[in-house]
Amino acid sequence: MKRRLLLAAATGSALALGGCASQSIDQYRNDKPVLDLREYFNGTLDAYGVFTDRSGSVVKRFTVVMRCSWQGDQGVLDEDFTYSDGSTQKRIWRLTRLADGRYTGTADDVIGMAEGQARGNAFYWTYTLSLPVDGSIYEVRFDDWMYLMTDKVLLNKATMSKFGVKLGEVTLSFTRR
Repeated sequence: MKRRLLLAAATGSALALGGCASQSIDQYRNDKPVLDLREYFNGTLDAYGVFTDRSGSVVKRFTVVMRCSWQGDQGVLDEDFTYSDGSTQKRIWRLTRLADGRYTGTADDVIGMAEGQARGNAFYWTYTLSLPVDGSIYEVRFDDWMYLMTDKVLLNKATMSKFGVKLGEVTLSFTRR
């Protein structure tokens, strides 16, 4: 009986710890096509996305038109959002490329600095966003993964959380014109 309990506890612990494991940007280092943010986010892009709540239900759909440009290691991503309820929003990212595929970024509604790194076909970054919801502003953390599929298509999946609790996900498809 003790052996069964120990085996069950060990199995449960392994499953719980495995569920907490997260992916690493380094696991994508050999994946192709290689994502160069300065190359991909240059010119005009269109994006189509959804926000889903914790249960996976679509809460809001949106489109984004991005006008992007770089001067050396400094980039500007000018985003215009249009939501399914007719509302609009603008965000202008200012990115800086650092050594080893690392990037930092700022925007007016980002608290502090966004930090990320590209490897192979993937880019991962985190940031805290001031998110307006029903007349209130919430500070939510974004864990943002991007994957270059072709030279024109990039997929993006971001998990939103507050105090470590998952609030929902944002899924986007970017297309270069």
